Amino acid sequence: MCQRQIKNYLTCLTEDEIKRYYEAVWKAKNFQDMMIIKTLLYTGVRVSELINIKLTDIDFQRCQIRVNQGKCKKDRIVPFPTAFKELLAMHADRVAKKGAVYLFESSWKKKYSDRGIRKILKKYSDQAGMVQSISPHKLRHFLLTWLKKQGIDDALIQPYSGHASRKSLEVYSKLAITDAQEEYERVIHEFPI
Repeated sequence: MCQRQIKNYLTCLTEDEIKRYYEAVWKAKNFQDMMIIKTLLYTGVRVSELINIKLTDIDFQRCQIRVNQGKCKKDRIVPFPTAFKELLAMHADRVAKKGAVYLFESSWKKKYSDRGIRKILKKYSDQAGMVQSISPHKLRHFLLTWLKKQGIDDALIQPYSGHASRKSLEVYSKLAITDAQEEYERVIHEFPI
């Protein structure tokens, strides 16, 4: 990785930048795009994971999404805020009535591609006048950094992030997902959008 790539990777968006970006999304009034971006922001899933979320992977009772075969072929569960449950349920219901299998499908009844999601995010980066395009990874990095800034322990963030090493697995394997869910729910109402 070159120095510029490392700097871009480590640069975290500010709350003001996220608000400005989301304002552009809101003004566009494209419900599907809004749901894609909110799902990325609230769950911290990778773009490859987002495009593979099936309607059956969503647990509306627990406000969780099961990520199947994420990075390194690992399964995990990620939360979403209870305040997002109604919108997500409306979206899921709407696409299910159209015969969708995946949470996000194009008008041609095919799941979105990685490239398609990136194009959507870039469109709003341009509309918001962002210096650099917002990538799915920048949204993920913003959420995880924001949770850390709220005082949530790394051990509680890790089950959602999907980051793991042998050493960290020893510590994290003892955590219950409900403990992490409670901490997430405690602070997510302060999230900037």
